[in-house]
Parts: sequence; structure tokens; C-alpha cells
Amino acid sequence: MVTILFHSTIFGPIHSRRLGSSLGINLSPNDGKICSFDCVYCEAGFNSQGVGTTGFPRREDVRMQLEKKLADMKEAGTPLDVITFSGNGEPTLHPEFAGVIADTMAVRDAYYPEAKVSVLCNSTRLDRPEVCEALKRVDNCILKLDSALTPTMRVIDQPGSPEFTCERLIPRLADFGEKCIIQTMMLRGEHKGHKIDNTTAEEVDALIEAYKRIGPREVMLYSIDRPTPEANLKKVGKDELERIANRMREHGITVQVS
Repeated sequence: MVTILFHSTIFGPIHSRRLGSSLGINLSPNDGKICSFDCVYCEAGFNSQGVGTTGFPRREDVRMQLEKKLADMKEAGTPLDVITFSGNGEPTLHPEFAGVIADTMAVRDAYYPEAKVSVLCNSTRLDRPEVCEALKRVDNCILKLDSALTPTMRVIDQPGSPEFTCERLIPRLADFGEKCIIQTMMLRGEHKGHKIDNTTAEEVDALIEAYKRIGPREVMLYSIDRPTPEANLKKVGKDELERIANRMREHGITVQVS
């Protein structure tokens, strides 16, 4: 059974296939999962495992732990490309997310000014101005769009809100434009009797139209790399990802395949 990945607030650095040497920040509990999606492919498992007992880490504790880690890394001469908010759930659910981002930017500037600050965000909180303002401050605001067709998106991502649709999401992503990177998971399979395949011509055409409307800095196109909570999923190979990416590039979209 796939369960939570991270048992601390600060973890790594680890090598990210998309971002390089990455120091992680987990704003979710270290013994449970809190997320507004329940993605069938989530490396941290399904939400049904529970929220744990530790709750969200306090803002001051996040800053203190990050500063100590960066100071130790700096003294040891450890290289760092990026500080990445990911972990056991959606980071923007943290009640002091905007303050944590402000602290992180300040601490980064003091120890590793050349490192980027990235946030892996599932895009569910873009209706909140304070969240959007904080996301626009970071170097890499990486927002999720796994399908531009609501029925497919809801099977793959399983959002907690019945009102979360692509029709509402895509205009919010467009407000970010070049300030964001769009991340799209390509996969096939089945979940509770529902077929999943966002690689079809219809799906790719819808994504292309959405990307053109959003105008992101780039699109990150990737597929499954680790065990998933839904066993009936299939990875899309690198060659096929490149073929899909080339269709998108024909429309002037910058695509990174990993």
C-alpha cells in the first residue's frame, strides 16, 4: 500500500528529474496527508490513510528548520538548485502559506541567493487572492492541469469540491500566464470502473487549446515514475511523450518532457 512519503518538514536535498538538486519543504503533517485532490497516481497515497496527529507545521518552525538546514549545507559546501514545496499534500492549504513563502524567500536570499524557490501546486486554491499573490512571488510556480476536460480531470485528480471544474480552473491559470509553469501527468488505466486515458487526440487537442489560452512559461509533461495507490495505471513511455510534446510544440508551446 502506498502511504505518505515524508516524515519531516524539511527533507533532502534529493535529485529531482525536473528541477535538479532540490531541498524539500513539506507543509503537511509528517504522519498523515492533507490534500484537496485525491489523485489516483499520487506518490503519497490516497487521502483515506488519514490526516495524522501532528497537524500543519508552525510557520516559525518552518523558518527555523529551513534556516538551520541551509546554514549547515552552506558550511559543508553542498550545492543547491532549488527549494521545493511539495510533500504529503497540497502546500497552499497551510493556513499561513503566504507568510511561509515570504520567510522562505528571505532565508533563501541569505544563504543560497542563486537557488530557485518552487511550489508544486494542484491549482485548487487559485480563487484565493493571498494564495495567488504568494505563488506569483516564487521563481517557479508549477500549477497542475492533468486534463482540460472536466470528466477526465475529475477521475484522475478526484478533487474534493464538486464545483472544481476545468471551465473554472483554466481562466484562473490564464491569470498567471508566463508567471506559471503547467505540469501535466500523462497516463492510462482504470479506477473504480472508469477508464483513464488523457493521451487521446481529443484530450491532447483540449490541452493544446488550454495551454494556448493560459500562455505559461513552459509545460512539464511527464508520466508515472513510482508506485501509485491505484494499481491499474500504466506509464506513458518517453517516446510517446515526445510525440505528444511535438504536437504541442507545433502550436508554439514550450514543452519539457521528463
